[in-house]
Amino acid sequence: MYKRQVEGRECVLTALPLYHIFAFTFNLLCFYSIGARNVLAPNPRPIQNLQRAFDNYPITWVSGVNTLFNALLNEEWFTAYPPRSLKASVAGGAALQHAIAQRWQRVTGTMISEGYGLTESSPVVSFNSMTGSPKPDSIGIPVPGTDVRLVDDEGQAVPVGEAGELIVRGPQVMQGYWNRPDETAKTIKEGWLYTGDIAVMDSDGSFRIVDRKKDVILVSGFNVYPNEVEDVIAAMDEVLEVGVIGVLDARSGEAVRAYVVPLVEGLTEEAVREHCRKSLTDYKLPKTIEFRRELPKSPVGKILRKDLRAEYKLKNAA
Repeated sequence: MYKRQVEGRECVLTALPLYHIFAFTFNLLCFYSIGARNVLAPNPRPIQNLQRAFDNYPITWVSGVNTLFNALLNEEWFTAYPPRSLKASVAGGAALQHAIAQRWQRVTGTMISEGYGLTESSPVVSFNSMTGSPKPDSIGIPVPGTDVRLVDDEGQAVPVGEAGELIVRGPQVMQGYWNRPDETAKTIKEGWLYTGDIAVMDSDGSFRIVDRKKDVILVSGFNVYPNEVEDVIAAMDEVLEVGVIGVLDARSGEAVRAYVVPLVEGLTEEAVREHCRKSLTDYKLPKTIEFRRELPKSPVGKILRKDLRAEYKLKNAA
């Protein structure tokens, strides 16, 4: 499990661009403050580019998004010879899939701690503990001096255990967007930053991100969260990556559409659906599935659902 940081002896692998607020804060500022070595990877794609970093440096920490950890776990050089110096890893920028977190711990013997934040909160809002018994599938509890609430569409607090939009108040929250008072008014209301993320608070006060509010799929009046469907499909041994979006459907209003990057040839739509039926109710099952060689990603490796939606709309515009 996690071993404490030792000043002047840490070595962090930076595969994310430093202009991204996650890498800037965690990799640069935090580790600079304790005199750590920072190994910069100019381009982590293809993922084999990171092999020399692990071979040549005693990497103790890794930060990244879900796709980075997933890619490393599908490299034989990494799984056959996992880094012995590694203490722990930190995930952010996108939801960490349960299957990836579990496999990472089996392969490396270390944990991935998931945190949550956004540029507008400079960026940290909450963090999962690295001591004691870290809670799986959780972004932990708010950092000191930070207030977090979950609210419905009318801005009213939701009960514990129910999903609501996560709003934040604290000293790290921005004053507003530069020269954009209109956008600031939409995002900051009565001192609270409306994040656009849907979350659930458990009885112990920890939080779990459900999905982006704008990504929720409405199937026959029922909410379907793409993260949940992606998490189930990603657990298949035959799947490398998956992205899920909602598309218009004449019968149900919207329907679930999955884009899957298979690890093996011959994976079928029915095999994916059959796997999903074991964990998902019928209205959450993908109605359509498209197999791809790759999925669109941001510079930090986050799968871009908006690009998948735009592509689908363009193809079906006629």
